Amino acid sequence: LPHKSITSITNLEGWVGHPLDPVGTLFSSLMEACRTDDEGFPVFSDFTENMGQCKSLEYQHLPAHKFLEEGESYLTLAVEVALIGLGQQRVMPDGLYTQEKVCRNEEQLISKLQEIELDDTLVKIFRKQAVFLLEAGPYSGLGEIIHRESVPMHTFAKYLFTSLLPHDAELAYKIALRAMRLLVLESTAPTGDLTRPHHIASVVPNRYPRWFTLSHIESQQCELASTMLTAAKGDVRRLETVLESIQKNIHSSSHIFKLAQDAFKIATLMDSLPDITLLKVSLELGLQVMRMTLSTLNWRRREMVRWLVTCATEVGVYALDSIMQSWFTLFTPTEATSIVATTVMSNSTIVRLHLDCHQQEKLASSARTLALQCAMKDPQNCALSALTLCEKDHIAFETAYQIVLDAATTGMSYTQLFTIARYMEHRGYPMRAYKLATLAMTHLNLSYNQDTHPAINDVLWACALSHSLGKNELAAIIPLVVKSVKCATVLSDILRRCTLTTPGVVGLHGRRNSGKLMSLDKAPLRQLLDATIGAYINTTHSRLTHISPRHYSEFIEFLSKARETFLMAHDGHIQFTQFIDNLKQIYKGKKKLMMLVRERFG
Repeated sequence: LPHKSITSITNLEGWVGHPLDPVGTLFSSLMEACRTDDEGFPVFSDFTENMGQCKSLEYQHLPAHKFLEEGESYLTLAVEVALIGLGQQRVMPDGLYTQEKVCRNEEQLISKLQEIELDDTLVKIFRKQAVFLLEAGPYSGLGEIIHRESVPMHTFAKYLFTSLLPHDAELAYKIALRAMRLLVLESTAPTGDLTRPHHIASVVPNRYPRWFTLSHIESQQCELASTMLTAAKGDVRRLETVLESIQKNIHSSSHIFKLAQDAFKIATLMDSLPDITLLKVSLELGLQVMRMTLSTLNWRRREMVRWLVTCATEVGVYALDSIMQSWFTLFTPTEATSIVATTVMSNSTIVRLHLDCHQQEKLASSARTLALQCAMKDPQNCALSALTLCEKDHIAFETAYQIVLDAATTGMSYTQLFTIARYMEHRGYPMRAYKLATLAMTHLNLSYNQDTHPAINDVLWACALSHSLGKNELAAIIPLVVKSVKCATVLSDILRRCTLTTPGVVGLHGRRNSGKLMSLDKAPLRQLLDATIGAYINTTHSRLTHISPRHYSEFIEFLSKARETFLMAHDGHIQFTQFIDNLKQIYKGKKKLMMLVRERFG
């Protein structure tokens, strides 16, 4: 045999996939020579007589003493030729068509082999050729060392594995495990996820051909691994070996995820108890998928995370606790809180695991710890989830609330703060809701023309909350409103709501106030009234700068609303008259508009 360390490929043109199809032709010729009809006569001995007859044919060992050695037959030669050709180390050719032809010819030849029923003689041939392929150095695609551009042996190895498994399991696994490698990816990126074909463009540019059929090859690699996993069910040593091979050789997160799902189904769909060893293999593969896709975009990521939690639940409570302890290597903070911790603390999980009170509390404690860690790392996206998960633990809830307060000044938007504030009110913490609402107001900026801004409802809610708490709270939030909101219609709406009812009708601790309405001539409503009037004046001038005739009637209605606000002040009538007179003077060039103003307001 050639020295194993030699890795050169002597034949750049492989026999399988060759334009002249030498192996396929020789195989067909030898098979034709050993076919017999129903009466046991060789077909080739009287070929012309059988041309038009539709007799069933089968393959038998027909001796040919003149040409063959003892124990050989055309059938054994045909099988041996096919095995030698399929196992030849050959370089992947250039071009899409030739690469597809290699795959197609290989599958066709294997399909023909599958039609042959294996007997003891053929099993010996399989064993002999399998050993040769493992030891044949650079001439074998299953040799110990192969060239990185060699055509992979996954499809062929899967056929050998299934054929040899009932007769020589050790040899079958040796063949399959040796064939699992895919060196063209390993030499490009030892780690990471090479799921998508665009990675192939980076395989040593201008030196090696592109592997156009890589997706098909990776699928065949996955099929080989799945076949081994299925066969190894119940055998701890074999499963560990197959798991190591998958983790080492498969670089596609999607394919590893498929294998994890396959292993999970095989382990749990049986009538008896789940196969815990296969479940652990499934979990290990799932964990690898999580690590591979943590920092890359994958549209199936949420599905993968949900599946992993389901798998860990089947393995047991210690598996759930383990993934929560090491969440930062597996999940983003958002995934850890919104999917992992939430699922772990759900009633369905508790029922599925049959946990007692002590175990429930221990698992819940791990989930709360995870939630707090995530909230500190990503308060914008995880704070609300952390508060929800920590509701039943006072200390954890206080810690989560403090994390929100610490992040409110820099790391959180007004939308997030308003959402948490509403949650606090719903949970029965109005003062905390008020505190968060005031922090949210400092981040908000509503300009004069944003009268449909999505935050308007939050502003109105915050003012209503402050109004319900009492005069002091309302007095504290109004300066923030005046600073953040420049939209006249929003300010007038707030002003009107504040004057309809008495602040803090039922204040803290159930204390009822005197029931007097607040005066518009005194703080804090005076400041709000002045700001509203000022906003109407500024908005009016802004509108008149670029107004068109089709908006005249709308503008007159706007002035009518402005007048209502002006008249809320004790000298409002005088102010509004002066305001209208100024408009007539400044915009006297807009004659038609000013005529409409005079008709409505004098």
